[in-house]
Amino acid sequence: MSSKKKNNKNKNKRIKRIKRIKGQKIHSHKLKVYNNTKENTDSKDITSKTNINSKDTNSKHIIIPIIALIILLLFNFTIIPRISFEDNNVNIRYNTKYKGNDYKARNLLKDYTNKVKVINRVNTKKIGDYKVEYELKFGIIKIKRTRIVSVIDDVKPNINLKGDNPETVCPEKEYKEPGFEAIDEYDGNLDKDVKITSANDIITYTVKDESGNKKTVKRKIVYEDKEKPTIELKGNNNISIYTGNKYEEPGYTAIDNCDGDLTDKVSITGSVDTGKTGTYEITYKVKDNNNNEATATRKIEVKNWSIIRPSSGGNGKGIVYLTFDDGPNEGTTNAILDVLKEEGIQATFFITCNGPDYLVRRMNDEGHTIALHTATHNYNYVYSSVDNYFNDLNQVSNRVKSITGIESKIIRFPGGSSNTISKRISPGIMTTLTSEVKKRGYKYFDWNVDSNDAAGANAASVYSNVTNNISLGRENIVLMHDIKTATKDAIRKIIKYGKENGFTFKKITMDTVMITHGVNN
Repeated sequence: MSSKKKNNKNKNKRIKRIKRIKGQKIHSHKLKVYNNTKENTDSKDITSKTNINSKDTNSKHIIIPIIALIILLLFNFTIIPRISFEDNNVNIRYNTKYKGNDYKARNLLKDYTNKVKVINRVNTKKIGDYKVEYELKFGIIKIKRTRIVSVIDDVKPNINLKGDNPETVCPEKEYKEPGFEAIDEYDGNLDKDVKITSANDIITYTVKDESGNKKTVKRKIVYEDKEKPTIELKGNNNISIYTGNKYEEPGYTAIDNCDGDLTDKVSITGSVDTGKTGTYEITYKVKDNNNNEATATRKIEVKNWSIIRPSSGGNGKGIVYLTFDDGPNEGTTNAILDVLKEEGIQATFFITCNGPDYLVRRMNDEGHTIALHTATHNYNYVYSSVDNYFNDLNQVSNRVKSITGIESKIIRFPGGSSNTISKRISPGIMTTLTSEVKKRGYKYFDWNVDSNDAAGANAASVYSNVTNNISLGRENIVLMHDIKTATKDAIRKIIKYGKENGFTFKKITMDTVMITHGVNN
């Protein structure tokens, strides 16, 4: 082989080797690329698989608690009882009873209300917020609930106005607050908290309690005088006197709400003729400065004496029998006894069951006649029946006998035998009694001289009523009352007058001629 051919052959080998090497490089490169691509693909698959696994795992972590929660909630709401109220927060009024039984406890299957324990510490006497606890044991579970109970004061205070509303005030006179009282159910007296304002003759009173409850009251002020004066008659409005006796005005007073004492402005009309029987009226009138007029009337009945004597008559001209009814009385009877003792005069006491026994004993010891008047002086009882009259009389008779040992048979009827009060109580009873007492051995005495001390006469009037009406031409039985201060003060002067004018003073005895009135019932 030629060298030329040999060289070509080597050249061809080199070319083939180069191509092969290049081919290997290309193949290697491709392989590498292929491998890289494959690795990337595998990596992505692995990542994708990992992510899928991770998502599955997370889903499981989320789903399981949710399922557990759902199961727990279903158990909680279905199996575990629940305590429920109508209202979680309750307001109740102070001092009212709180029961706290408006609750329920149950699950979907059963009611457990009666197993709930209530811890109630609500003090309804004190305002504030209180917790009420409700507890239920369910197996090993302890169910608790709490509610708030508020004790509140929503009651307004009261304002009570003293005086009148509207309040009338005399013209041109200053209004004086009559007063008020503010009371709250919870806070008590709130007088010091009352605010007073005035405008247009309206007085406004406002008060708030500590809970803010507000009360307002208004009082209207009216400046006017429409009220009449008042006339008060001293003594009795109805007076009985007998012919020949002098009428003495007992007196009167007149008072006006705005003008005060108007006694000196009273006008009197009418007169009494004591020489003629009949009923007379004395009228009293007075006006205040606003022409409001008041009127009062007193009636005076003038009666004839009707003296009943024994057929033999009497010879006691100029004799004065001082007689005293309604005692004894501490402070007046003893003073009258002192005067009688000092003047050497004996008198007659028609006593009741009132006053101390020692004065009755003294009357007897000092020689006075103790006669019987009435135990009770209760007209409605005494004159309701014959039995009641003698029951009353026996009481005072027994008193006299127990003190003195004397059984008295000298009596005076309450109001006298001529009284007309008994007619209203029991018609005809005086006719019966005046006859019956004599059948039972009693002697009764009325009077023909009235001192009018029972009608309210003062000492001067008592004196003049007696001294002006005793007469030397007859026996004089003088009616007085030893319970009256005016009589106590006048008795010494009466005795002195009698002694100086030829009169003789005696006590009534069973031998004394009965002087009585005509019976009117």
